[in-house]
Amino acid sequence: MLPESSINLAAKELLNRRSAMNKSFRLEDNVRPISIEDGLAIQMETVKQSKDSIGGWKCLLPPNDEQVIVAPILKSSIESGDNCELFADNCMARLEPEIAFVLAKDLPAQDTDYSESEIDQAIGSAHMALELMQDRFISDCGVDYFERLADCLLNQGIFLGPEINLEQAYKAATINISFSQGDNVQEFSGKHPNQSPIKPLYWMINYLGKRGVSFKAGQAIITASYAGIVEVDFEKLTEIAYQNLGKYSVTFNAK
Repeated sequence: MLPESSINLAAKELLNRRSAMNKSFRLEDNVRPISIEDGLAIQMETVKQSKDSIGGWKCLLPPNDEQVIVAPILKSSIESGDNCELFADNCMARLEPEIAFVLAKDLPAQDTDYSESEIDQAIGSAHMALELMQDRFISDCGVDYFERLADCLLNQGIFLGPEINLEQAYKAATINISFSQGDNVQEFSGKHPNQSPIKPLYWMINYLGKRGVSFKAGQAIITASYAGIVEVDFEKLTEIAYQNLGKYSVTFNAK
C-alpha cells in the first residue's frame, strides 16, 4: 500500500482538480494508486482534506474480482430544487439518471453483515436522482481503474429529485426515461445493470461496514445509471421523466 505521505499528496492533487475545473494527466508515479486499498484510502483522505462531510455514496455490484465500484460523495455537492450547478464537461452538463435511497437511520460499522431486512429498516425514502459527472483526466492519457477509483469514479455530485414510491423503486429493473429541452427530446429504454437498484446498496453497506465505515441518517445512496451518461445543454429548462414513477423540471447552470 502507498505510504501515508503519498496518499495525502494524491488526495490533495485530486481535490485541487475539482475546484480548478481543468483536466490533467495521470498522477505522478510516486502517488499513483496501484490497488483497491490505495484507491479507497485516497478517497477518504480527499473527504478529510475537503473539510466537508460525506452526504452520500455511489455504488454498483463489483464487475469482477479485481474491481469495486464505490465512492463517497461530499455533502456540499448534493443539490435539489429548481436549479442545479455543476462543472461543464465537453461543454455540456453530463448526467446519469439513477434512483437514490436516503437513510433514515444510522448503520454503524460492524464486523458482521447486516441482513437485508435490517438495511431495509434503515432506508427512509427513494428519489429520482442524477449523478453529476465530470472526467478530470485528459483523454487518452492512459489513466487506469485505480486512479479512477481514487478520484471517486467521475463523480462531482448528486441532484436529488422528487420522492418516489419505495416499493416501486426496489423493483425498478427497467424504466423508460426521457430528457426534454424544448423540442429536443432524448429517450432511453433504461435498464439497471444489476437488475435491482437495491442490490448494490446491500453489498456496499456490508463491504464498507466491515472496513470500519459507518453510514449516517440523511445520506443519499445512488446505485448505477439506467442509461449511461446523458449530455444536456446548460441554461435550458429540462424535464426529466421516469415512466410510471414521476417527473420534474430543473435548469442546469455551469459553475
